[in-house]
Amino acid sequence: MTLEHLKRLEGEVLAAINSYGHTGLLDLGGGTTVSPHQLLGLELNPRAAAIADVVLRIGYLQWHLRTYGPSELREPLLDEYQNIRQQDAALQHGPPVPRLDAQGNPVTRWDGTTKPHPVTGQPVPDESARTPVYDYPNPQSAEWPKADFIVGNPPFVGPARMRDALGDGYTEALRKAYKGKVPDSADLVMYWWYNAAAAVQRGDAERLGFITTNSLKQTFNRRVMQPFLEGDPAPLTLTFAIPDHPWVDSADGAAVRIAMTVAERTSKALVLGQLLTIKTEAVPQGEEAAEVTFSEQQGQILPDLSIGAALDSATALKANEGLGNRGVQLMGAGFIVTPEQAKKMGLHTVAGLENHIRPYRNGRDLTDKPRGVMVIDFFGLKAEEVLAQYPAAYQHLLENVKPERDQNNRASYRNNWWFFGEPRGNFRPALKGLSRFIATVETAKHRIFQFVSADVMPDNKLVAIALDDAFYLGVLSSRIHLLWASGTGSTLEDRPVYVKSKGFDPFPFPDATPEQQARIRELAEHLDAHRKRQQAAHPALTLTDLYNVVEKLRAGQPLSTAKEKTINEQGLASVVLSLHQQLDAAVAAAYGWPTDLPDAEILTRLVRLNHERAREEQAGHVRYLRPAYQAPELQQATLALPAAQAAAATAAATEATGPQPWPAELAQQMQAVRDAVQQAGQALTAAQVATRFKRTKPEKVQPLLDTLTALSLLRATAEGAYAA
Repeated sequence: MTLEHLKRLEGEVLAAINSYGHTGLLDLGGGTTVSPHQLLGLELNPRAAAIADVVLRIGYLQWHLRTYGPSELREPLLDEYQNIRQQDAALQHGPPVPRLDAQGNPVTRWDGTTKPHPVTGQPVPDESARTPVYDYPNPQSAEWPKADFIVGNPPFVGPARMRDALGDGYTEALRKAYKGKVPDSADLVMYWWYNAAAAVQRGDAERLGFITTNSLKQTFNRRVMQPFLEGDPAPLTLTFAIPDHPWVDSADGAAVRIAMTVAERTSKALVLGQLLTIKTEAVPQGEEAAEVTFSEQQGQILPDLSIGAALDSATALKANEGLGNRGVQLMGAGFIVTPEQAKKMGLHTVAGLENHIRPYRNGRDLTDKPRGVMVIDFFGLKAEEVLAQYPAAYQHLLENVKPERDQNNRASYRNNWWFFGEPRGNFRPALKGLSRFIATVETAKHRIFQFVSADVMPDNKLVAIALDDAFYLGVLSSRIHLLWASGTGSTLEDRPVYVKSKGFDPFPFPDATPEQQARIRELAEHLDAHRKRQQAAHPALTLTDLYNVVEKLRAGQPLSTAKEKTINEQGLASVVLSLHQQLDAAVAAAYGWPTDLPDAEILTRLVRLNHERAREEQAGHVRYLRPAYQAPELQQATLALPAAQAAAATAAATEATGPQPWPAELAQQMQAVRDAVQQAGQALTAAQVATRFKRTKPEKVQPLLDTLTALSLLRATAEGAYAA
């Protein structure tokens, strides 16, 4: 295909010259004309390398015959250029050697073969099906031949599949060779992208162009691109990009989503990148490839393959720290049981088992129909304790989890087989003491936030946010946050992915007044309750179907099918849309922004606000979302501060700054009182707060303090004072 396009370009050049009557200006005869000798390639499989070399020449001959017929064919027809080099394009290394254990025995791993379990009959790893593990000595990044342009379609292998696809030894050698350049969590294609970008930066090549998976813009893959695309000036510039495009994988014919990127060295002259995003796509009947139309933007293309706000410059905020995390990763489907199975194991009859068998929800449970399953959670117990206290549950895990775990490459998974592979022990304290938490499905068509009962164990495909205040649910559900989530996230196939480290951790929540918080809280509670009520009344109603209809209503499109009309009636979709629209307006007001800001302007303002909050935090002012959990030492210091010291601190602060004017409006008075308590750093009485304002008595301040406490914006201490 590259050769064909080069020949077309050559034809356009000749046609342009001919149009001016100067046919003799360019002689493309002999070695000057575009031919296979100008194309270089790397192919690991020696047979495939030879075939690619022949196919390239056959393609050239086919072009010649189509263009000129059988005349003017030079002999020999197939020259032995040997431009397709047989070599690994990512890694060079010494001869592979079998890995040996401490006793000198060959190390092997499970090769993926299964057998039926003698008790359950379910397929489990065949422990006798082994394959040797090889080491690759002296690993280094591959050397490529010098070329003017580098193009490619590298293999689509994600980091989680690399060991299975490439082997343990090769994967470890590859990551060692690129340590500090390509993170271990990056896709395999990024090793190609890095090599090509480094070649362009050195001047060994002029431009690179790759087809990759659309995960290119995900956080860990972007880290490979950022050193090349950021800076003043950046070493490279993206001149063309398509962030998301349908594709048919030639390996197995599977439908996948890809991205396309073109980069060159940054020049002194301003070069605007061309960014294409899909407007429509459809697959004609009987065809595999989709027909697409694009919208086009021009400007600086950022590492996340967007034009606009520099979202990658936003940093995680201490205010949000420790409150968001993915749910548990089981590493064994045998942990999941039905309520009937749990009952047979002793749930409700064996003392204490109710603390270890809990309702379990994954992404589909929230967006589709809940399975009603439970999960066995023995995190924190030793195997001997589980056997002694809960023998039936122990046997279930012994038969349904241990055989699979025994073949796992990670020692911690093998040795601790009776509890989850990733139990999220560091995050569990954040959920403790809450009656509910906010959750969103990590990968889903629609970005929906909802309250989940605290007795539910969230799956790895859920992002759990340890906040029970509906004010935060309302902000997260608003257009402002959804734009941020979309811009900072990624996609899996055609579904958006919520990246917690970029979507939640750096997100700056509004500094809302008590009245604004109360309004957002009311709308969010109403929205969450409405959806749950309608689903309870209509068990077949799913959130995905409901929001499909909501989005059609939002776009002003008619409901054209009977199913859509039924969903509209069952879910009261217009009510859902109205609540979202009211939330959007209320949250915009909390930020002090117009409700009709363009998307790009919203993202720009959020990035700016993130930078402001980061500077605040560096100066020592952190707007903790849950201060009692996130900064308990500050709370304890406040509670322990004697009243005399608090009074002295208040007097000193007042003396330093002077009493402030008392605001005329109630909303401003509430905000001023709240700020006074928050900035004090210790608990204050009504009288101490009053001294911070001119001609203000404690009787004016006391009702405001009580209201702020009722709204959970302040906290009353046992001594009758108030703290943040």
